[in-house]
Amino acid sequence: MDAGECSTSQPCASSPDAGGGVWAKLVPADSAFPEVELAEDDAVVCSRVTPAGGEEVAWCEIRRGGDTSSATIRNLSSDAIIVDGRVIQQEAVDIKPGSEIVPGPQKDGHLLYTFDITGLKDQDKNNIKIVLDIENAKCSICLNLWHDVVTVAPCLHNFCNGCFSEWLRRSSANSRDKSQSAACPQCRTAVQSVGRNHFLHNIEEAILQAFSSLQRSDEEIALLESYASVKTNIVLGKQRNQSRKRRFPRSNDEVNHTNHADFLCPQCGAEFGGFRCSPGAPHLPCNGCGGMMPARPDTSIPQKCFGCDRTFCGAYWFSQGVSSSQHNLICDQETFKMISQRHISSVPDTVHGGNQYEKDITERCIQQSGKTLQAIISEWIVKFDNKELGNLLFSSVNFCIDANVILFVT
Repeated sequence: MDAGECSTSQPCASSPDAGGGVWAKLVPADSAFPEVELAEDDAVVCSRVTPAGGEEVAWCEIRRGGDTSSATIRNLSSDAIIVDGRVIQQEAVDIKPGSEIVPGPQKDGHLLYTFDITGLKDQDKNNIKIVLDIENAKCSICLNLWHDVVTVAPCLHNFCNGCFSEWLRRSSANSRDKSQSAACPQCRTAVQSVGRNHFLHNIEEAILQAFSSLQRSDEEIALLESYASVKTNIVLGKQRNQSRKRRFPRSNDEVNHTNHADFLCPQCGAEFGGFRCSPGAPHLPCNGCGGMMPARPDTSIPQKCFGCDRTFCGAYWFSQGVSSSQHNLICDQETFKMISQRHISSVPDTVHGGNQYEKDITERCIQQSGKTLQAIISEWIVKFDNKELGNLLFSSVNFCIDANVILFVT
């Protein structure tokens, strides 16, 4: 046998039809030799293996891989071949565009081919690979991959249609204020609307094709679909009236010059507690009543909650001698005072945005701890005083102490 021949390679009976679905080719390093085209219906490669020999032989088999950018090669000859520098006997190995293949046990005396997939560049223009962490494609209610994914606004968190629909049903059934919007299960933002997300649904299906182990059982899917109630975009709750304003007494001169215009801040129109707002002075909106008060970090009167960093006006206006009986929408002083001054015997109804279902879970967790609610609060007060708890912790666990409410997130 001459050097460089594959000992058991057989002559090719025919060559692949170039027009019959060519998907890849072997490009010789020496342009004096022809390219070898690979057809969809014929995995056997027939070509010359040595520069000197003129006969084409079947020396390997190449099949398309699971995606559009890979393939598998298997040696059909009794001699070894070289694939990307590795000597291959009879086993099958993966190759990709750019892989170098020698149809013999050594480079000397053999042709060198480069594997290429036809039309791959054109396919890449229309198909973009996106790196996605599957954990970001899971519903935070059931902790599984989305099923019939829906997106809530304005926070844009995503859930299974069935999971969110059941959450919405229980929230509505247990809420005392039927006009109040349901809270997002993930961030507690008031949900204004919810709708099916067709783009993420396509991603959901692509993930299942790649990772079939994430597929749920038929029973689970049937249960989810029986809960699902979001068919089109749904608007929830009602929009707040953003034009609420205070009314308060003013001097006759002020009334004459303002044509009875409303001031949002009492100290913008009159002096209280020895202070009056200067033109253009910065103000803070109250999270309790929606009104405004001047931003005064130089005073010892607290204007923001240490726990959630939200603003409440009750303590400030009390220190300035302004009461809620004099001016509409000003918070009462009782709505903003140190938590150590409160005695809390039960979880407030407004906890978790008024969601009775979550409140029940919170109460069960407290009971299982074997402690009273006031004892738990006392432990937290000590941690407050020791600076063991801060804004960063509260923002990460959605725990908030504000004007009237203590929120627990289990």
